[in-house]
Order: sequence, then structure tokens, then C-alpha cells
Amino acid sequence: MDSLRVIGPGRAGLSLARALSSVGYPLVDVLGHDDSLAHAAHGVDVLVIATPDDAVATVADEVAPSEHCVVVHLAASLGLDVLGSHVRRASLHPLVPLPNAEIGSARLLGGIGFAVAGDPAARRMALAMGGRPFTVADADRPAYHAAACIAANHVVALLGQVERIAASAGLELDAFLALTRAAVDDVAELGPQAALTGPAARGDWRTLERHHQALAPDERPGYHAGAALAHRLAAQPGRPNSAAPRPEGAVPAPEEACSVVAGMR
Repeated sequence: MDSLRVIGPGRAGLSLARALSSVGYPLVDVLGHDDSLAHAAHGVDVLVIATPDDAVATVADEVAPSEHCVVVHLAASLGLDVLGSHVRRASLHPLVPLPNAEIGSARLLGGIGFAVAGDPAARRMALAMGGRPFTVADADRPAYHAAACIAANHVVALLGQVERIAASAGLELDAFLALTRAAVDDVAELGPQAALTGPAARGDWRTLERHHQALAPDERPGYHAGAALAHRLAAQPGRPNSAAPRPEGAVPAPEEACSVVAGMR
């Protein structure tokens, strides 16, 4: 197995270090802010840069290139050019949340997808962890990362809104999680369009107006944006029942929701 060094003792770096160590990769060390990085690519086969995306290029520049070492970054939105002058370059992005090293390392070993590019070492790492490697062109990586953020981060943020609004009705978040799980299961089985239910999908504008009136003003923009996305999905060709048109004076139309949210910035 290739020897391994990791730069970045955060959630991603420690999760990957633990997972790869468990499948036989000799871990030399994990470097942090106070460590010298100049010779980090020497004496190891693989150097992983597990820093925030905006720091990858700076960190890569601090490391003196080694023709024998593969330098790998974990940044979903970046291509290989961010690794600068390093001869052997690769990227490896695990398509799973890594909230801490213990949970993260277990998830990395759970047969997940990995976006890989560059040197074959990245694909070998994914396969060693039991993963399913796939490729994303450099030009497509920002869109890929946006989809990943929506699939995970935005869903979590929406559930934060569920928690707040539920509390205003005297309920706990837990009361709604079975509903969320069932909806995600339906998407997996039927696809988003067939799985969609609810008033925005039906064009039930009076119900949406009641929701609008019941919500605190600072919760309305997020709700309107979600309703707009649901209405857009319902209006796509192929859905059996089209949503009813929006009556004049109803809650913001789908095309208005983006401007409402933009006004919050």
C-alpha cells in the first residue's frame, strides 16, 4: 500500500486518515497549522490536502514538488490546476457528509461514491475503501459541487427551518423526520417528479396563503423559495396533473421567489 500523509487535521482529513489506515495505508502523520509544509511531499507516496477549498492552492504552493509523490486534494468544486506545479496530481471527493472523524471514517468505508480525477492513485484509494469511483470533468465540478451542497447542506438547513416552525406550533423536530425519510425514499424509488406531493404541487394557492400568514416574516423567504421549486417541478412535462395557475394577489409566484431570497443578502 502507498504511504500516506495528510495536511489538515479537520473532519475530512481525520476521517480519511482513519479510513485509509484501517484498510492498510501506512499513515505517516497528519500536519496542521503549526507544521512546516515545505517537505510534506517527500518521504511518502501520497500527500492529501484536506483543507477548505479556498486554501488548497496556497497550501499546494507551500509544498515543494516531488516527482514520486501524488498530491491529492479533496475539494469538490476545484480541478487539478489548483495543485500548481506538482507533477503527479489527483482529486478525491467523497460524496457523503463527514461530521466528525468517527462517523466520517465509517461512512467512507460504506460503499459510497467518490468523484476522482487525475493520477490513478485516487481511484485506488476509493476502491480500497470499498467505494464507487466516478469521474467529473474539471469544467463541471462547480455544478457537481452545487448539486452536492443542495443534496446535503440545503436539506439540513431546511430541516433547521422545520425545527423552528414546528417549535412555534409546540412540536419537536422528531415528529417530522419520518415524513422526511419517507419523502427521500419515494424520490429514490419514483424520482422527484412522481414523488412530489403537497399544496405547491397541486396549485393549492389558498393553502399556501394560509402558510404565508402563519409564518414569521423572517421565515417567509425560505418557504417561498421552497414552494417555488415545488411548483416548478410540478409544472415540468410528464406530470399527470398540472398545478392550478396562481391567482392574482396570491403568495409570491415562483419567478418572484428568487428576488425575495436575494433581498436577504
